[in-house]
Order: sequence, then structure tokens, then C-alpha cells
Amino acid sequence: MVSIEENNEPEPLTPVEAGPSNPQFVPQTSMHSTLVSDDERTVINNQKVLRRDLKKPSEGEFNPGYTTWPQHKWGNASAVGLAGFALTAFVAGLILARAMGITTLNAVMGAAVFYGGVVQFIAGLCELFIGNTFAATAFVSYGSFWMSFGAIFIPTFGIIQAYGGADTDQFGDATGFFLLGWGIFTFMMLLCTLKSTWPFVLLFFTLDFGFFLLAAGFMRQSVRCIRGGGVLIVISALFGWYSCFSGVSNHYNSYLVFPTLPLRVFHNRTKTLPS
Repeated sequence: MVSIEENNEPEPLTPVEAGPSNPQFVPQTSMHSTLVSDDERTVINNQKVLRRDLKKPSEGEFNPGYTTWPQHKWGNASAVGLAGFALTAFVAGLILARAMGITTLNAVMGAAVFYGGVVQFIAGLCELFIGNTFAATAFVSYGSFWMSFGAIFIPTFGIIQAYGGADTDQFGDATGFFLLGWGIFTFMMLLCTLKSTWPFVLLFFTLDFGFFLLAAGFMRQSVRCIRGGGVLIVISALFGWYSCFSGVSNHYNSYLVFPTLPLRVFHNRTKTLPS
């Protein structure tokens, strides 16, 4: 049992029982709302809901915290975004790791721009419409990353030529700065997943260290660092596919359903439930 805050009562609440069995859904307005609970009911976003009707953290829906059900029924755009990310990252990671001796990234540029880029960006916008701020931020950002990453290596944009070639120190340093920034952003996103599930955390953990290794590799012209970063990107892609399958599979359409593997959550019992 979690005690209710005594000195900071919320505003008057609308008694809406939100859940999949009730058509009067509560809008999902924040991904990090304070929860004040008794044994059966929970206050989230100034609405009373039954604890059993809260949506739990899910890597398949790219939702790292407890939330209410959305106001309207939508398809799971997070699964589409995860699919676009995972395939693009898998191919790019293998090339960066120099699998089969391949050293040129041209083969993945189409997927980077259209599947990992445009499709993932659109998935992020769809998540924004239902109030899933975390998924919207992640998919719009990483969709933009893949489009900008593709632009670097597409000759039409002239980015490599502006530095005098891909082997110059300036291009390596500039690309390293680009990847370093994405490593910092990914670390911020990683911190928001520590109350969710193991696949969720490991997806961002491996992606984050992959970015940092790639940044070091480009700045130091280190083949080992670039290959190591590529391997981590491939592993992150595998966790992305795991999460994608979790988002589209259930006991009605598949004989195989991956376990959620939730993390243990530590919280102050006198204040709030994890959100």
C-alpha cells in the first residue's frame, strides 16, 4: 500500500474509470506524471483511475512509464518506428563493423533516408498525437538522425567534398562531433527508461555506447573503435526488433510472444508510485 500525500491535495477530480473496457478514456497528457495511490485507485494527470486499468511500461509501445489509456484508439505506431530503426541500424552497424570486408555505406543510404528516416519520423508524429511524449521525441529525433546521416554520405549534398574527402582529419572530427551529440542525447533518453523493461534499457544502452565509440573512432581515425561501435549498433538493432515484435505480437496472432522482463522499480513509499 502506498500512502496518499496529506498536505498537497490535488484539484477536484473527475471520477473517470479509465481502461480498455470503458469507452470514456482519459487523455494521456504526460509521460512523467505524479501518481498518488491508495489500494485500488490512482490519481494521474488529475484523473482518478483504477490501478488495474493503468497501462504498464512497454518496450513494444515505446512507453517507459505508467500512463492512462489514450482518448482515441490508434494503431501502434511505435512498432513501425522500431522496425524502421532496427533494420537501418542493423545494416549500418554491419557495414561499420566491416562485416564481409565491406567499408562503403552506400547500400544503407536508401533505408537511412526513407525507412529509418521518413517512416520513423512519421511514427513519432503519430505518437505525439496520442500524448506519448517519450516515443514522439525518440522517433522524431532518430528519424531525423538517419536522414541527416544519409545526407552526409550522399554525394549530392556535397558534405564530404566540402571537407576535401572522407579521409581528412576535419571530416573525421566533424563527424565525431555529430555522433558525440547523438550519444549525449541518447544518454538522456536512457535515463528515462530505467523504470521500464530490460530490452528497453539495453536498446538505449548499447546504442549510446555505440555512438560514443563511433565518435571516438571517427575523431581518432581508429578502425577498431568504429568496428566496435558498429557491433554495438547491431546489438541495439536486435533489441529494437525484440521490442518491435513485442508491440505487434500477442496470443491471438502468434504462437511465440516475447516476455516483457520488467525492471525492479525503487520508489519512496510515502510519496509516489513510479510514473
